[in-house]
Amino acid sequence: MVKYNITWKLEVEGEIRIVVRLEAEEDPSDYRVSISAVIISPFFANSASHHRFPHSVYLPNAHAFFPFSKFFSSRLVVNATVRTIQSEDGDVIDCIDMYKQPAFDHPALKDHQIQLKPSYDVKMEITSDGEKQDSATTTTTQKWHKSGTCPKGTIPVRRNTIPKNLASKRQHSTSNYGRKPPMHLQSHYDKKSNENETVYLQLKNHSLAFLHTEGFAYLGAKGDIQVWNPLVESDDEYSTSHVALKSGPYYNFEAIESGWAVNPGVYGDRQTRLFVYWTGDASKETGCFDLTCPGFVQTSNELALGAAIYPISNLSGLPYQITIFIHRDPNTSNWWVQYGERINIGYWPSDLFGWLRSHAETVQWGGEVYSTRVGTHPHTATDMGSGQFPDWVSGMSGSVKRIRVLENNMILRFPQWVFSFTDEYDCYSTYYISDYVPDPQFFYGGPGQNPRCP
Repeated sequence: MVKYNITWKLEVEGEIRIVVRLEAEEDPSDYRVSISAVIISPFFANSASHHRFPHSVYLPNAHAFFPFSKFFSSRLVVNATVRTIQSEDGDVIDCIDMYKQPAFDHPALKDHQIQLKPSYDVKMEITSDGEKQDSATTTTTQKWHKSGTCPKGTIPVRRNTIPKNLASKRQHSTSNYGRKPPMHLQSHYDKKSNENETVYLQLKNHSLAFLHTEGFAYLGAKGDIQVWNPLVESDDEYSTSHVALKSGPYYNFEAIESGWAVNPGVYGDRQTRLFVYWTGDASKETGCFDLTCPGFVQTSNELALGAAIYPISNLSGLPYQITIFIHRDPNTSNWWVQYGERINIGYWPSDLFGWLRSHAETVQWGGEVYSTRVGTHPHTATDMGSGQFPDWVSGMSGSVKRIRVLENNMILRFPQWVFSFTDEYDCYSTYYISDYVPDPQFFYGGPGQNPRCP
C-alpha cells in the first residue's frame, strides 16, 4: 500500500471552488484509491467553510484535475459512511450516521434536535360519504433492498452526480443542482408559433395537470399515486406525479411535495424514483430534491430518497401504486413524509418556512412536466403519468385514489370541495370522477406532443 497526503484544488468557470485536503491509500493491485477528505467550498454551503461530508460526493470531470487520475473514480469516501451497498440498477447507497446528514449544514438548523418520529399518529380516515375507513397497506420496495439494508441509527443516501451533459448548461449550473428551475411568474402565457391560440401556463416552462383544493387550513394531505415510467424526451426535462401543499403569495410561494419522478437532470438516468421537494421562495434561491441540499431531515433507515421504485405499472401488466402522506406535527410544526402507511421517511423542519410553519393554504394531487418546449410549438414529447390521456375505465393512465386532507380535527377525510385543472388540455388532460364509485378518483396525463398538440 502506498500512502499520500495531497491538497487538491478544482475551479471550473468560477462555479466550483473547492479545496480538498486528502489522505489517500493507493492499492496498485486493483488501481483504486481510498480517500478521506475535508472539503472547503461555497458550492456546498452559503459561505466558504470547512465541511466534513457524511456522505459520498461526486463532481463532474473531477478526475481530470486529480494528479492520480488513473486511480481516482471521482469519488470521495468519507468517515461517516457506516456501510456501502451496490444496487443491481447501478445505484450506490451509503448508510451514513443519522446525526451527520446533510440537513444540518443549513444555517437555520445549526442547533436542531432530531425528532425521531411523529408525536401524533393519524389513524382514522373518513370517506367522501362520511363512513369511517381504516388505512390500507401498500407493499413498497426499492431496488437496492435486494442487495442489503442500512443498520439502525443510519440513513440510506444515494450517491448523486451532476450529469456531465448538463453541468455546462447555465440553467443547470452546479449552484442550482437539485433545484427546480426558477418558477418565473412573469410572461406566464405563450402564443403558439403556428396558431392564433394562446396557451396560458400557471408557471413558465411548467405544464401542470392536478386536482386542487383550498379554502381551509390544511395540516396534511394523502393519496395513492399509480407509478409509471413516462418517456422524458430531453435530459433537461422531467416528469413527476406527486402530492403537494403550498402557502404564501403566488409569486413567492412555499411548497412541499412528494411522489415519484423521472428526472435525468437530477438523477442521471430515466428510472422512476421516489422524491421529496421543498422551496421557500418558488424555487428562486431555496429548496431542492431529496438531500441534494441541506433542509430535509431523514430519520428512516429503510428508504433512500432518489432511489428507484420497484415494481412499477405497465400498460400490459398489473398496476402498482405508492401511498404518500405529508402531515404537520401538531407539537413541533415539522412536516413529516410517510410512505406506504408505515414508514416515516423524515421531515422538513418548520424553521425552513414562514407561511407553511402553521398550515398549508392549498393542496394539489397530480402531475407536472418541466420543459422549455411546453406552451409552444413544437411541443415536447415528454409524457405525464403513463403517457396516456385519462382513462378511468382501464386505469391505464396517471391516477390518484384515496384522496385525503387533514384539517384541525386531525381526521383524514375527503376534501369538502375540489376542482381539476390542466394548463394544456390537448397535451395533458384531467378527468375527475365522483359518481358511481366507492371513493372519488382523479385521472390525469398525456403524451405531450400529438396530433392535437403539435
